[in-house]
Amino acid sequence: MNIDRDIKRLADPRTSDVASAKAAAGMVDAAASRGLVDVAVATMDSPIGELLVAVTQRGLASVAFESEDRDELFERFSRELSPRVLEVAAPTDEARRELSEYFAGDRRRFDLRIDRRLIGPFAWDVLRATRRVGFGHLATYGQIAERIDRPTASRAVGRALGSNPIPIVIPCHRIVGAGGKLTGYAGGIHRKELLLELEGSLQPTLVERGQPVD
Repeated sequence: MNIDRDIKRLADPRTSDVASAKAAAGMVDAAASRGLVDVAVATMDSPIGELLVAVTQRGLASVAFESEDRDELFERFSRELSPRVLEVAAPTDEARRELSEYFAGDRRRFDLRIDRRLIGPFAWDVLRATRRVGFGHLATYGQIAERIDRPTASRAVGRALGSNPIPIVIPCHRIVGAGGKLTGYAGGIHRKELLLELEGSLQPTLVERGQPVD
């Protein structure tokens, strides 16, 4: 594959739409295979709507809901990760496969590496504690605050969870209000409810009884 040649073909007005599409696809594949893509982005269907998955060489950086502004996402990737952002599926295959297995009920724990450059220090403390809340379990904002030794920081915990760039994989949907009340979720309460239904954990008693977390 000659990337320079394909760029010239794309710039040539005599090149047909079909040929242009083939050249563009070839360039994307070649760039990915040569490690010229720092942020690979692809979409996937799911029971809670289309998801946009972004992966870097460090790991999974973002899972975004279809309601999120894609232009803003790409601008943030370019600004905070790398300007070399490209829509190419292959580098995202593992992340999309594990997500598909989760939605199919065949996976309870994600084995993906995480790129946490979009996550601030305090938020990472919150999300690291959140990652330990296992499939089928719930925790409250107050419990997470206690686990990071910030017992009075429930509201700050809520804000950190709301800014989670990697929902589902970092399961902020498992964090609920006191007594099991479903509150705040970046993807919308309906998605939070669907995820908890999938995991069979919509029973408030799991929180009220202090169910241990993984």
